[in-house]
Amino acid sequence: MKFISWNVNGLRACMTKGFAEIFDNMDADIFCLQETKLQQGQIDFAPEGYHCYWNYAEKKGYSGTAIFTKQEPLSVIYGMGVDEHDHEGRLITLEFEDYYFITVYVPNSQDGLRRLEYRMKWEEDFLSYINGLQEKKPVIFCGDLNVAHTEIDLKNPKSNRKNAGFTDEERGCFSRLMEQGYIDTFRLIYPQLEGAYSWWSYRFHAREKNAGWRIDYFVTSASLKDRIKEAKIHSDVFGSDHCPVELVIE
Repeated sequence: MKFISWNVNGLRACMTKGFAEIFDNMDADIFCLQETKLQQGQIDFAPEGYHCYWNYAEKKGYSGTAIFTKQEPLSVIYGMGVDEHDHEGRLITLEFEDYYFITVYVPNSQDGLRRLEYRMKWEEDFLSYINGLQEKKPVIFCGDLNVAHTEIDLKNPKSNRKNAGFTDEERGCFSRLMEQGYIDTFRLIYPQLEGAYSWWSYRFHAREKNAGWRIDYFVTSASLKDRIKEAKIHSDVFGSDHCPVELVIE
């Protein structure tokens, strides 16, 4: 099984940069999007051979997620069942026979960390949500998690220590995930690889210089560890300020 996740930073804009061709060439069993920035009816994209699921933010031009899957799921859940979090289109869960699959767009703490307190509440509730699912069957979740976990996950850790995405609080939440039985699949396979990033600022020629952050992930329940075969970051794929990330399991 091949899974792809990509924060497209506006699907309509990404469409003008070759998205449909990239989608076809990657030929994923499940292809997930974050930050679609769409409302229902604003785009006509229904790839042949896929079941399509969209979660739109109530606020226009903001957030939003989507999943395209070749295998029809047993059930689909939009949001996490917490009203405070479920108006921004950030979460879709598909249930399959032997696992749950989630795409998620985690809230950014924003400049001045003005949304950090809300982000901490989100983290607490999301962990509770996936732990509840994991009691039934293993979980795979992917998306833009808006955190670089360790210093090798971004180009300039010292100067970013108190910035959104690299605060002690956000990194601590990710560490707690790992402590509770989840795996950062990329680091499982490439534990010490440096310079592996999935997001670059549009400013200062950051992508050209590879001055980036790894904030897009595939995370799985530890029980799936032996089934993880490959994890990739497709830094050669353009169309957004993020690039696609991949997981292969058997």
